[in-house]
Amino acid sequence: MKPSVIIALLVGGVVGFVVGSMFKNQGPGSGAAPTAQAPAPGAPRPPGAAPGADNTVFKVPLDESPVKGPATALVTIVEFSDYQCPFCSRGHNTITQLEKDYEGKVRVAMKQHPLDFHPRAKPAALAALAAGEQGKYWEMHNLLFANQQGGLEDVNFQQYAQQLGLNVEKWKADMQLPKFQAQISKETALAMQVGATGTPAFFINGRKLSGAQPIENFKRLIDEELGKAQALVSAGTPADQVYTKIMAAAVAAPPPTPQQPSQPSAPPPPAVRKVDVPADSPAKGGKHAKVTIVAWSDFQCPFCSRVVPTLKQIEDTYGDQVKVVFRHQPLPFHNNAKIAAEASMAANEQGKFWPYHDKLFANQQGLDRASLERYAQELGLDLGKFKASLDSGKFTKKVEEDSAQGMAVGANGTPTFFINGREFVGAQPFEAFKGVIDSEIKKADELIAKGTKLENVYAELQKEAGKAPPPAMPGAPEPEKVVSDINITGAPIKGPKNAPVTIIAFSDFQCPFCSRVVPTLKQIEDTYGGKVRVAFKHQPLPFHQNAKLAAMASMAANEQGKFWQMHDKMFANQQALDRASLERYAQELGLDMGKFKAALDSNKFDAYVTADSTEGMRVGANGTPTFFINGRQVVGAQPFEAFKNVIDQELAKKK
Repeated sequence: MKPSVIIALLVGGVVGFVVGSMFKNQGPGSGAAPTAQAPAPGAPRPPGAAPGADNTVFKVPLDESPVKGPATALVTIVEFSDYQCPFCSRGHNTITQLEKDYEGKVRVAMKQHPLDFHPRAKPAALAALAAGEQGKYWEMHNLLFANQQGGLEDVNFQQYAQQLGLNVEKWKADMQLPKFQAQISKETALAMQVGATGTPAFFINGRKLSGAQPIENFKRLIDEELGKAQALVSAGTPADQVYTKIMAAAVAAPPPTPQQPSQPSAPPPPAVRKVDVPADSPAKGGKHAKVTIVAWSDFQCPFCSRVVPTLKQIEDTYGDQVKVVFRHQPLPFHNNAKIAAEASMAANEQGKFWPYHDKLFANQQGLDRASLERYAQELGLDLGKFKASLDSGKFTKKVEEDSAQGMAVGANGTPTFFINGREFVGAQPFEAFKGVIDSEIKKADELIAKGTKLENVYAELQKEAGKAPPPAMPGAPEPEKVVSDINITGAPIKGPKNAPVTIIAFSDFQCPFCSRVVPTLKQIEDTYGGKVRVAFKHQPLPFHQNAKLAAMASMAANEQGKFWQMHDKMFANQQALDRASLERYAQELGLDMGKFKAALDSNKFDAYVTADSTEGMRVGANGTPTFFINGRQVVGAQPFEAFKNVIDQELAKKK
């Protein structure tokens, strides 16, 4: 069964397509040796190939990234890493060993990918890059990973700078350089583009290997690439041009699945998803339209900006037949995206959303607070009211709810559109939109001809949402990815250990969609009894300010045998997850309060929650809730029937 919603991510990124699917795919360039070209997606891994390696060759330019190793090395390893990520620390040790084992044959480039839920990761990246200005990037890099546990505070960074003999005042000033902020943003965007939503991720001559894998997996892939590179050198490519040659044939983003010869027509449109149209979301076009386009967008995203003229062309072409609804998905690595989203809603409050929308997209490099106020003034808004809305955080909840619902339906990257509920990703040309819109208008006309009122067309089409896809033909392969390596050691679990079906839930105590699915999980428990067990994994989203604290509190309760009771308390009281409320729930459950408070005060479970979250991003659980039913992904607060379908299939396999 194909899950009704797939999150391919990042944040967690989430991740997924996130930003990657917004880039136009680039095919292999001309003149490259056949060995350097990317195999067709889905092609079988050649015998002896590294497990977990992607055969696609991705375009990963070195640009300004720190590099060590000779330019003549035949294998280049580009690492996307986060100094606060425990898995990156393991990967760092592996890379260090590989440099020794393949001395002179490999070089390593480091790209910064600080995850949003690691508050010290970005400052650490800046500290390392600033050290690089004095020729000590790699020395600082090694110190940061060696002191990952408790050694990533500003005072520690200064100690390392002194230890390395840096000019500390210059180093401090260099940390503030705008070019480093820009570099980190650029490299994070590149990570998302090539599908590296979690950390660590490695690209070995452009081939992706995700996670802190055993060194043998790296070696198998390096050996494969050494053989290919040596063939290029034998054919006349200078050793110091091998990586450039390989990159010329690489793709910029994950390629689409190729169409089979037996399917000359376009693939069927994606299944209809349940996509709400909130009354307070800005909209333009027909009040009651044949086609409703719900757009999740980010004012700082360059791809969202590119699609603005296309949406204008849709408006001019279709008039009131099409309604466009704007919803917010400010990506975490866009520093000003969230405040810009809130500012747009403050403008919406005064009836000027769309003019303000156009201002923001026309001035994407100027989205700081002062600029946002200037645009409001230029549009003649009541500036006092506008400022008060921003100061009070009046629209914070609206933006966060949009973002959370976007994640729930798979809109983790921007721009993502749902055309009458059918997913449509990226800044695609007008003709691509037109094909889907025309098809949906035809459906709407058929409904109207049968007696459906125009104002009920969208609701009628949404009735298709959540319907299970037809069963696969006998002998057909499972279409979805099965994740079989999620670690649940130490995770809270209910249900018998030998249950034939295991549901692993990545969840966030502050996420409204996670709370909606709690009764569904209870219904599963009541229906299947000992046949199903549920393991809980933490994925506190970065824009939920109390989610991580609540996750740690749940583990402090788990330490005293009361995880599920605390779990129920918190989901029943999602609006009250501050420290005082968490202590009250612990007291109501009869926990040892001294032990509970000590666990929170010491951040005892911080690393545990972070590890869960990082693992979630690795396997594609970038939004919440995300479930893996015997490894098969189901995303969002789906109805009981959607879970039942997968569970029944898994039980049938056990017979």
